Amino acid sequence: MKTQQKWWFRLACLLIMALLLAACGGEEAPAGPEPEGDTGADVDVVPEEDEGPAEEAVEAPVAGDRIAIGMWTHSAGNPDELSVIEQWIADYNASQDTYQVVLESFPQASYNDSVAAASIAGSLPCILDLDAPTVPNFAWSGYIQPLPITEEDVDAMGVLDNDVGRYNDQIYSLGQFDVALLIYGRQSIMDEYGVRVATIEDPWTLEEFMGILDTFQESGEFEYAIDVQAGDSGEWWPYAYSPWLQSFGGDLINRDNYLEAEGVLNGPEAVAWAEWFQSLFTEGYANPTPADAQSFLQGEVPLWYTGSWAAQSVLDEFGDDALFIPSPDFGNGPVIGAGSWQLGVSTNCPEEATQGAFDFVMFTMQPENVALMSEVSSLIPTTLEAANMTELYAEGGRFRPFYDMAEAFALVRPETPGYLTISSQFEQAALSIRDGGNVQDALDDAVDAIERDIEDNNGYGFR
Repeated sequence: MKTQQKWWFRLACLLIMALLLAACGGEEAPAGPEPEGDTGADVDVVPEEDEGPAEEAVEAPVAGDRIAIGMWTHSAGNPDELSVIEQWIADYNASQDTYQVVLESFPQASYNDSVAAASIAGSLPCILDLDAPTVPNFAWSGYIQPLPITEEDVDAMGVLDNDVGRYNDQIYSLGQFDVALLIYGRQSIMDEYGVRVATIEDPWTLEEFMGILDTFQESGEFEYAIDVQAGDSGEWWPYAYSPWLQSFGGDLINRDNYLEAEGVLNGPEAVAWAEWFQSLFTEGYANPTPADAQSFLQGEVPLWYTGSWAAQSVLDEFGDDALFIPSPDFGNGPVIGAGSWQLGVSTNCPEEATQGAFDFVMFTMQPENVALMSEVSSLIPTTLEAANMTELYAEGGRFRPFYDMAEAFALVRPETPGYLTISSQFEQAALSIRDGGNVQDALDDAVDAIERDIEDNNGYGFR
């Protein structure tokens, strides 16, 4: 069983790149995630409680007269983000004389393989950056340890709830940045067609949104009324479209127990979402398979559903004409995806180094450090205090709506080790729905696969 678990975990690690690349702060934020790798969803695993990733105690290396603390990051291909991490480390190392954080950076493409191999060998560094949806899996597999903080501590820090990595009521990671989903538009087009610009306080309703799409579709001026990036694949599907499902009143899994999807992913609310989602393509509102994500920027569509990573390209193209519009309220309030790269501490970290690793993670959450990452990368800072230290995200800043949307509407993807299967099954179902498949059958098949995976894995620690 131990070998089986480790091989499953290796497959799971290879998925990290497939999880929310939109929120990872890449070299230049992509128009949408471009996932890669196998899901590993069909591999059975029941973890054994007495097993951990390290076979024997590990001694911390020494850097001069200090205890060395290894840290790995995926940011080698992102010079801006990497420069901030290096600054954090330099400042932390200068702030005390007990520990020395030592960084090793990897390109995103090779980071997953390195983490997978090190987890199997019991040689993970003390500090890891982890894509938020993978945190519960790392925790369940025994490769990261809870941080010594409470929910009260998190509240006192003012961290956005969606940027705290949790599993089974324990906190395992903290994030310094995030992104938001929204709809881009243009004021000149809204004025021309008499369309009300939605606000965070007064978003479009389903009826109003469909009336707007009808207006644009019937104008004859545009190829499609909206680009929802339905030609993308992988994690984009649950990240982008499950929030709409949740706004309809459904969900990917029952979050009260994380043991069942029946009734939430295939119930009446989910069916209503799926029928509406399918109509976007069957009724010609959106291109089901666009070749790229350039239609809005090229003036071919009036609305574009994507993430805040595209904001600068929209501003570069349209300047003051650009609009940042919140996601519609489909009946249960607007919902957007959440969770980006976060820092956690491995169970392989030697005892004498662990406190320093914890201290460093908390050090990066100081408002000035969160603000620094935002200033350099333009990503959303995860505390209000940090946001107010930045030009773009302070009150009245051009990107402040993204912070406000994240605070008001964001919902983390289900915090369960089974999310890898949930993600894969939702994508399969939604693709079938997009392509005209039977709505109920597609959702029922996803529910069956998700619940079978939960059963095969003995409830993923929730029983």
